[in-house]
Amino acid sequence: MKLLIASNNAHKIKEIKEIVGGFFDEVLSLKEAGVACEAEETGSTFEENARIKAEAVLNLTGCAALADDSGLMVDALFGAPGVHSARYAGEHGDDAANNALLMKNLEGVPAPRSAQFVSAVALARPDRPVLIVTGVCKGQVTQEPHGDNGFGYDPFFVPEGMTRTFAELSPDIKNAISHRSRALAQLRRQLEEEQ
Repeated sequence: MKLLIASNNAHKIKEIKEIVGGFFDEVLSLKEAGVACEAEETGSTFEENARIKAEAVLNLTGCAALADDSGLMVDALFGAPGVHSARYAGEHGDDAANNALLMKNLEGVPAPRSAQFVSAVALARPDRPVLIVTGVCKGQVTQEPHGDNGFGYDPFFVPEGMTRTFAELSPDIKNAISHRSRALAQLRRQLEEEQ
């Protein structure tokens, strides 16, 4: 099965390809497939936004499409930035501004500052029901950034049971424990059950 990743986020595409590459015949980004599609994320949940993006690409191309909507939910901020994680500070994808606003909003909040990364993954296929799965990685938000790997809030997030941030982990380790890998593992199980 040919699969299009319904995203224009190069970091997210790379992670998804590394995780799902083995169970699809061909995995392409929208750019690699020559497809221009920027679905508006109007949902109030990660699951709704993932579905919107996957169905938009399926309807445009007729190809199976996988979309991820993910973000950081901080307990002390009542779940924010949540579905607005990528545009928390206003402009979509401005990691530095998003992280600066997160730190500002957490000023005075003592450690441990519990949080979780959430990833909802939707797979839309021709003439099949949309599959939607969710993965969660619990942890805490640090006071200062650590590490140069990853993207988004990764330099500030230490997963449960670890002492290093996502940005300090190798891609292999992060991809083994991340919210996205947990969601994609569930998706793989559902696809295997269909066969």
